[in-house]
Amino acid sequence: MSKYEEIDLSDLKVYSIKERFSKVQPELFAKKGMADTSALLDCLPDILGAKDLKALIHKLKVAKQQGRAIIVGLGGHVIKCGLAPLLIEMMEAGYITAITVNGSVIIHDYEIAFFGATSEDVSKALADGSFGMSFDTCFGLNQCISKGSKSGLGLGEAVGKEILHKAPHSELSLLAMAYKLDIPVCVHVAIGTDIIHQTPCADGKAIGDCSLRDFRILAKQVCGLNGGGVYLNLGSAVILPEVFLKALTVARNISGEVKNFCTAVFDMNMHYRARVNVTQRPVETGGDGYYFLGQHEILIPLLIKSLLSSN
Repeated sequence: MSKYEEIDLSDLKVYSIKERFSKVQPELFAKKGMADTSALLDCLPDILGAKDLKALIHKLKVAKQQGRAIIVGLGGHVIKCGLAPLLIEMMEAGYITAITVNGSVIIHDYEIAFFGATSEDVSKALADGSFGMSFDTCFGLNQCISKGSKSGLGLGEAVGKEILHKAPHSELSLLAMAYKLDIPVCVHVAIGTDIIHQTPCADGKAIGDCSLRDFRILAKQVCGLNGGGVYLNLGSAVILPEVFLKALTVARNISGEVKNFCTAVFDMNMHYRARVNVTQRPVETGGDGYYFLGQHEILIPLLIKSLLSSN
C-alpha cells in the first residue's frame, strides 16, 4: 500500500448529462454526400501548401490502389467540430485502414451516439467543480472498458461494439462505424487527462489493459505503411505524435523495414512533436512529410471532399 494519501471520492457529486448544457449537437455536423471540389483543387496553384495538398491526395489514392495502410490519428476537437460524418464517409470509400485516437475522442463520440449532444461549458463547470461529472458518460464508458478488458478487447473495439449495438445515434459514431467496417480504432489513454478518470467507477487496470492492447494493434497496422502508406495526424499535438513514433519503432524492430511512406499533419498551430515526430523523423529513411495549418472545420472537409470527389 502506498504511504501517500489519496483523495476520498466517496462524496463526489455527479449529475445526469440530460441536465447539462452541451454546445454541440448533430444538426451542426458536417454533411455526408458528394460535394464536387475537384474543380477547386484543379484551380489551386502548384506552389507551397496547395502543391502539398495535391501531392497528399495523390498519395492517398495510390496507397488505396496498392493496398497500403492509411492510418488516421485524431484528437477530440475533430469530433467536436462535427467531422465524424466525413471521416465515416472516408472509411466507407476504403480510404482508412486504421484509426488512432486519444482518450477525449471516445468521450465526445460516446456522448453524441448515446445522448445526441456533447461538449460542456468547461469554464462554467470548472468554477463549481462539476466539470466532467456526468454520471452517464463516466459510468457508461468505464463499464464498456471493464467489460472489454474481461473479453480481451482493445479499448476502441470495446467502445465501438457497445455503441453500435446499443446507442440510438450509432450512425454518427466514428467508433461504431469503424467496428462495423472491421477497421481498428486504437485508443491511447493518458491517465488523468479524461473526465472518465475522475469518478470511482474508473478501473485503472482495465483502462491500462485495453489501451496497451490498442498500442500493440496500432504497431501491427503501422507495418502496413511500408512502401507507400499514409499516416495522417489530425489535431493531436502531443499524445499521438509520441505514440506514432513508438509504434513505428516497434514495427521497424519486428518487421525489419517500414519506410518510403507519407505523413501529414493538419492542425491549427505548428507544434514541435507533430512536426518532428510525424513529418520529419519517420520519413528520414524515405518518404514525404507535409504540415498544413488551418481550422479543422475547414481544412479537413477540404481534404476529404477533394479526395472523394476526384476519384
